[in-house]
Amino acid sequence: MKIALIPKTKTGKWSAGLTVFFLLLLTAFFAFMLFGFVTFDEGHWWDLTVGIAVPLVISTFITGIVAVIKNKDRSVSVYISIFIGSCAILFLLLHSLFIND
Repeated sequence: MKIALIPKTKTGKWSAGLTVFFLLLLTAFFAFMLFGFVTFDEGHWWDLTVGIAVPLVISTFITGIVAVIKNKDRSVSVYISIFIGSCAILFLLLHSLFIND
């Protein structure tokens, strides 16, 4: 059984593409924050970013699981998509346990 780097199925390609878009979205926000264009406190840019990123990462996770189970897509990028999606979902579920306000 050979594991490819790039997915072969349409669902696997969607999963990898959505993961790249999710990572680019977060990178762009934090780059804009680094250069002083946006902040967490002023405006609603973080809310907009999270509003786009959360459904994106959930759909990434689901399409990755479907690609592996249903379509038998065994590629590194799909496994990375599932890993990033599961980490983000666990963060969303558990981050409020560690807030010390």
